Amino acid sequence: MKPHHRALIYTMVIVSAALSKLSETELSLIGDIVGDLPVFRDFDQGKLPELLNDCTLLLGRDGGLEEVLVEIREALPGKLRETAYAIASDLVAADGGTTPEELEILALLRLRLGIDRLVAAALERAARARFRTL
Repeated sequence: MKPHHRALIYTMVIVSAALSKLSETELSLIGDIVGDLPVFRDFDQGKLPELLNDCTLLLGRDGGLEEVLVEIREALPGKLRETAYAIASDLVAADGGTTPEELEILALLRLRLGIDRLVAAALERAARARFRTL
């Protein structure tokens, strides 16, 4: 398994788990993202449950969020950092509302990944537009 796959999946987990355990809807969306995005074309989707579990266990430890953020930053090449932020924004926008906890995770990701504020705002706005309903 490639480090960038782990980092992108961990990014999705920390956003989805910002409030509580991963819901079935969030798990389904993560599966859809992994199945659809070109960056995951060479990823063995059978490894997804293992990675989701690994990240959840890490988050449950003291200092786990910090450890996960460091791992994400170190594993992602520069050109995939905006991809990670875009995926995180999609997960936040998918449920139709944004919580303070989700916003805090997005802010942490933006800072740790070195995403410019304007780029982050554009990615967040695009995600809201994609998931908007009547």
